[in-house]
Amino acid sequence: MKEYKTITEISGPLVFAEVDKPIGYDEMVEIETADGEIRRGQVLESEDGLVAIQVFEGTSGIDKNAFVRFQGETLKMKLTEDLLGRVLSGSGEPIDGGPAIEPEERRDIVGAAINPYAREYPEEFIQTGVSAIDGMNTLVRGQKLPIFSGSGLPHNELALQIARQASVPEEEEGGEGSEFAVIFGAMGITAEEANEFMDDFERTGALERSVVFMNLADDPAVERTVTPRMALTTAEYLAFDKDYHVLVILTDMTNYCEALREIGAAREEVPGRRGYPGYMYTDLAQLYERAGRIEGREGSVTQIPILTMPGDDDTHPIPDLTGYITEGQIYVDRDLNSQGVQPPVNVLPSLSRLMDDGIGEGLTRADHADVSDQMYAAYAEGEDLRDLVNIVGREALSDRDNKYLDFADDFESEFVDQGFDTNRDIDETLNIGWDLLSNLPKEELNRIDEDLIEQYYEDAAEDAEEEVTAD
Repeated sequence: MKEYKTITEISGPLVFAEVDKPIGYDEMVEIETADGEIRRGQVLESEDGLVAIQVFEGTSGIDKNAFVRFQGETLKMKLTEDLLGRVLSGSGEPIDGGPAIEPEERRDIVGAAINPYAREYPEEFIQTGVSAIDGMNTLVRGQKLPIFSGSGLPHNELALQIARQASVPEEEEGGEGSEFAVIFGAMGITAEEANEFMDDFERTGALERSVVFMNLADDPAVERTVTPRMALTTAEYLAFDKDYHVLVILTDMTNYCEALREIGAAREEVPGRRGYPGYMYTDLAQLYERAGRIEGREGSVTQIPILTMPGDDDTHPIPDLTGYITEGQIYVDRDLNSQGVQPPVNVLPSLSRLMDDGIGEGLTRADHADVSDQMYAAYAEGEDLRDLVNIVGREALSDRDNKYLDFADDFESEFVDQGFDTNRDIDETLNIGWDLLSNLPKEELNRIDEDLIEQYYEDAAEDAEEEVTAD
């Protein structure tokens, strides 16, 4: 351990110190203030004779008389299976009043990249219980599928619903195989949001299979850059060492990127687009690419990062870069939210690029792909007709057009709108889809195989007729 009393400058969350020996990048640092308080930090930049240190607990109270001790190792996460059910700070320290963590091992939080040759292609279905995701934008094990939202929209409620309900149906049926765990990493959230998260986790019992990392809005921005790496290191340990299927939910990536911008400004770096660091793409990729499956390992890491788009602008650098790196996106829509649709997921701009490989016979159901395609086409046509109605009025439309308009309304009110407490399995989701499609003439179902129409359409139409008669 090397100790210095050579602080030359303090700038925002950064401390600059002179050194006489080489210091490693990312090396851990202890800073002892004049009154004996210990702060933790990490080397951000190391040059001949000068290092820049980012301080996790903030730099207030640190002056040039403080001692700087270099630990000679990088930041490591204490790992054990007993982390399940625990609540930790953004830097991995227990904040739930429980016992200290007794680690089985300590692992570098930067993690090792998965060898592309060793990656297994993601193609097993994860059931979230949310029809707009399971039916139209299916999540598969090992995928990274972000939620694009806006300020004030209920993305946190959707995240909690997925955390509560997510399961791997085929392994539940078999009664054996990997267990399911949720890693929840919160960055820059308010104390009110944190209380809502914890109340929900405890009320529903979801905490028992979860590890929660909490970085609050009044916590130092520097800690925010560590939180997702702590969460993902824990996920990799549970997945690839303990054979869990791990779902990692990270909210809010916008706060993470704001922390990167703040640190970049303190370092006086040349800013990139809209003031964000030029290396933000690389930095986000280092996080997102830690999702996946590895050949020969039972477990998997699946990611759902959540980001709030500033000004609802999906061309903003954060959603723009995230869209390039990840395999699709789920859009939370402001108009649907104002209509009271829960969850307000707009399926038209949403996309899951790996959906086709994770659905079908043996995975979900043989009719899944066709039903999804047909509902997309019908809903898109209904949306176009809504614009036309605003110009010519509904009376000017044909019977066919009116059926598509009704379909769009029913699709939002019956398929997408299910509430945040309703858990639908994939059979229920697809059956609702058939009920909606049965209101269209059979000849309009041009994206569904005839055998499937024969099997499902008549039953759905009869059920619909019975409901009308009963009403």
